[in-house]
Amino acid sequence: MKPVCLVIGAGAGIGGTVGKRFAAEGYHAVLCRRSDQAGLDTLISDIEAGGGSASGYLLNAVDEGTIEERVADIEANIGPIEVVVFNLGAQIGNRPLAETSYKAFELGWRMATFALFRLAQCVCPKMVARGKGCILVTSATSAMRGNKGQHSHSAAMGGRRLLCQSLNAEFASQGVHVAHIVVDGSVDAPDTLGKMIGKEQFKRLRETKGAEDGLMLPAEIADTYYHVAKQHRSTWTFEMDLRAFSDLAWWNH
Repeated sequence: MKPVCLVIGAGAGIGGTVGKRFAAEGYHAVLCRRSDQAGLDTLISDIEAGGGSASGYLLNAVDEGTIEERVADIEANIGPIEVVVFNLGAQIGNRPLAETSYKAFELGWRMATFALFRLAQCVCPKMVARGKGCILVTSATSAMRGNKGQHSHSAAMGGRRLLCQSLNAEFASQGVHVAHIVVDGSVDAPDTLGKMIGKEQFKRLRETKGAEDGLMLPAEIADTYYHVAKQHRSTWTFEMDLRAFSDLAWWNH
């Protein structure tokens, strides 16, 4: 039975590419995303064509019971979850305070923080019982620095960061490696950044910056995730940030 790498937020960018990386190393990748069955099927086909194994599910992590039921099913019918990649985005768009409704503000928290809390409640006891496990959490610049128009996202991602600190404080000594990875830049991902800024602007961004000159490459990010997951416990990374060579770090803005 293969160990499982569960990816929550498996789009064509970071999530799906990280899933492919773990599948190439002998894991069974379980890929979950909110929508786009065709895109999910493509990811699974790509993994299988490369000799790996994968399953895919449409899952809205905000809905009550969805995460809990999926984890239970994986553990019962596929295999032990050894690695979790929590890659769920929580960006609701750039909105002034007056135009940020209670519902919109809360949605950011439900995606960024509450969903991670629910996932941790499911997987941490199982990982502790087995004496090992890794939770890799994708984060964003907003976890480190708030900007105007980002009230929901900054509060939600800041909460995600501190939740990761709390999980690390409780479970590191019990064999569970929690890592908070700040993606401090633009990722070459058409179904995330491309949707957020629009196809035409994303096309112009690719033409002006280029995938080798300012856009972060998902395959390179995936290599880093795999490295962190395989660190010896004497040198576990809790927090790291990634960005293209041409970008200023978040603390220099």
